[in-house]
Amino acid sequence: MIRIYHNAHCSKSRCALALLEEHGKPFEVIHYLETPLTTAELQMLLSQLGIGARQLLRTGEDAYRTLNLDDPSLSENALITAMVAHPHLIERPIVVAEDGKAVVGRPPERVLDIL
Repeated sequence: MIRIYHNAHCSKSRCALALLEEHGKPFEVIHYLETPLTTAELQMLLSQLGIGARQLLRTGEDAYRTLNLDDPSLSENALITAMVAHPHLIERPIVVAEDGKAVVGRPPERVLDIL
């Protein structure tokens, strides 16, 4: 089943959800702000996305500045720990297809690449 890691307050996330609905395939909505990801889940998502933790960080968030996450010496594990503790730092939406391929839906039309 397709999974979307969704933030209802985000317009891009709502657009990606609408695209999934339009295509009529079954999907699961994961409200990752209400049910934060574990370290293992986030590591799996990063692997499926094929990117490092720094590429999934939302750099405009206050926590990004407060936690000095722009420090290039921070390890991958330190960045993942920060995102697990502060899930609003995670770029959204993330959509994972049934075959395990994943994309960040920015722009939302990117989700069509894995359907």
